[in-house]
Amino acid sequence: MIKAFVFDMDGILLDTESICWGTWIATGKELGLDPVKMEEANFRCMGTNKADSVRILKEIFGPDFDGEGALAKSSELFHIIEERDGIPLMKGVIECLEYLKSKNYRICLASSTREVTVRRQLERAGIIDYFETITTGDMVTHSKPDPEIYQIAVKSLGLSPNECICVEDSYNGIRSGKSAGLTTVMVPDRVQPDSEILKQVDFLFDSLIGIKEHF
Repeated sequence: MIKAFVFDMDGILLDTESICWGTWIATGKELGLDPVKMEEANFRCMGTNKADSVRILKEIFGPDFDGEGALAKSSELFHIIEERDGIPLMKGVIECLEYLKSKNYRICLASSTREVTVRRQLERAGIIDYFETITTGDMVTHSKPDPEIYQIAVKSLGLSPNECICVEDSYNGIRSGKSAGLTTVMVPDRVQPDSEILKQVDFLFDSLIGIKEHF
């Protein structure tokens, strides 16, 4: 019996992925990086924490590449946009969270983003109070696709994995949730699922409204 929903944040609750993609492209241009490789880096880093993102960047651009510096540049650009324009909610967020709350499902978060950023962005979006627990990328050794972040999130609720559903938009997120033993819901944002990742997806929806209609 499903008792809880564990949400990713970026690209599921907040429309951060499109902003992030733009900042990565701008950073790549500033550093003179191959745009094709930068696109690969952005895709592979979706859903990962800082440490794993730096590792991936070094794999793509070489061991001497300043991955931390590149992430810092992108982050600086992101903060400028966030402060100037804010971050929009994804379609159906409030309707979905209100529905789950009305049905007495427990709701928590598992985001690879740092805790200080997660809490700031959720508070500004006005949705932080929906979440019973918040697990973030700086609380784990390896973030998605490693199952650790979902294992911790489930443990924070005192539940077993088969009582929880993870809600994700990225390949790394789906792999993480499935590896941790959760039922998986995918709501694609920038990247559509391929045949391989679909094998790990239990439910596929166009928006979070699908959750309201199916559970």
